[in-house]
Amino acid sequence: MALLFSMNDLAGLLHFYRDAGVDWVLDDTPGDRFAEAQRLKQAQREARAARDAEPGGPARNRERTPSPGKAAPPPPPAIPSATAAVPDEAQVARARDMARSAASLDELKTLFSGFDGCNLKVTAKSFVFGDGNPASGLMVIGEAPGRDEDLQGLPFVGRSGQLLDRMLAAIGRDRTSAYITNVIPWRPPGNRTPTPHETEICRPFLERHIELAAPHVILALGRPSMAVLTGRNDSIMRTRGSWLVHRTPSGVEVPVLPTLHPAYLLRNPAHKAFAWKDFLSLKMRLRNLETG
Repeated sequence: MALLFSMNDLAGLLHFYRDAGVDWVLDDTPGDRFAEAQRLKQAQREARAARDAEPGGPARNRERTPSPGKAAPPPPPAIPSATAAVPDEAQVARARDMARSAASLDELKTLFSGFDGCNLKVTAKSFVFGDGNPASGLMVIGEAPGRDEDLQGLPFVGRSGQLLDRMLAAIGRDRTSAYITNVIPWRPPGNRTPTPHETEICRPFLERHIELAAPHVILALGRPSMAVLTGRNDSIMRTRGSWLVHRTPSGVEVPVLPTLHPAYLLRNPAHKAFAWKDFLSLKMRLRNLETG
């Protein structure tokens, strides 16, 4: 029996795809990617079997040793890998050189936005650098932009950003008295977790970002941000509220306070009390720095 869908049903489906991170259609007709991968693997197996069956192929070479004075047949050509290529260490070194050359935040933003060594740049709509007052003394660092941030080109402007604004307001701060950014400036497709390689490629720019902003205190939102800044791999529930240290490439030490990410708090509102304690600790640390 045929099913009839209303325009509201179709609109709801499109909204679901949009929220899931589906930004555009890659082909005019749908394709079975799993079947394509299986066909590729089967073709590779058949190619290997054909080479093994040839005179002088790998299977024959294992059974008989070439006679003296007779050259061994050349090895068969390698089959190209079906996996996507990722930037190598050269891109990390290039990012390091570019970041080190920036003499100001504006220059760093220009260099970073033009950097093409991270695959995330290809799929993201916007380059999300920072928002707020770099001279405020407080730097807030998350992991990566989400959908709303990708659309607007600013960090923390969605639901989690609105919660962050309320949390900052509770200790007398706002975007004129804080500076907000992320470890990675491009949204990962579908809001997936950035890979360690993507994080390492962006790390030199983040480190230079911190050096140029010269904050007195860094608020690390979530475990990924804490891990990049401090090298600690503990759970965020174990380390939140503890003052740690970020050491810049130039040797400057900046206090870091890990806390729960606002997106996590939206999913687990009962843990907001932990974050409130952390923000009170942040407020006292900033007050002591400003009056000391």
